[in-house]
Amino acid sequence: MNRRLRTALVVSAALSAGLLMTACDNGSTDAAGTESAASSTSAGAAAGATATPTAAQSGGTGGSGGETEGQSSSSEGDSGAADKSGYGQSCGTNDLQWSAESKTQAGGYYQVSVKAKSGITCVLPAGLPVFAFGSGGTQAGPAEQVAGEEITLSGGKTVYAGVNPKTSDSDSGVEYSTIIASVSEGDPHPVSLDIDSAVVDEPVATNWHTDPADAVPFTS
Repeated sequence: MNRRLRTALVVSAALSAGLLMTACDNGSTDAAGTESAASSTSAGAAAGATATPTAAQSGGTGGSGGETEGQSSSSEGDSGAADKSGYGQSCGTNDLQWSAESKTQAGGYYQVSVKAKSGITCVLPAGLPVFAFGSGGTQAGPAEQVAGEEITLSGGKTVYAGVNPKTSDSDSGVEYSTIIASVSEGDPHPVSLDIDSAVVDEPVATNWHTDPADAVPFTS
């Protein structure tokens, strides 16, 4: 074999070896890339699998919370529907329609009548109603020995009390033209009833009665 041929063979072998090594390197790189991509895909899948139950649990919690709120609202509605506190309430002075009329019987007195306003049902408290004359507050004492009973007012039912402005034998007294009335002591809404001018001294009043004949303040 001549020298030129040997040289050509050596160069050819070198080139083949170089190509072989390059192919191996490329194969390793591709394998590594494939392996890396596979790892990433696996990790992503694992993360997705982990995230999915969490999201489901979160959604479940939200659903549970929604049901709780619904039950709470329903409970509040039931509570409101069951509230009967307005029934059988005690009458306040401003729950009633008031009037006063002058009477000549028993030496002269004022008949005070009340009834519940439209749509109201209430219980008139037992005991003596409060009547005072003028801004001076000369209050009427009891004309009866026994305290009155509770009376339920509704619709057109009317009850009566009698007020005698003067029971003393003296000529003294103060003249007034109004009666300040309320159903009980401490009521925040007393009413002022216009009357003829009357001399007031040791006034007395009856309890409430359903029969006006029983509301005449006789004195002994």
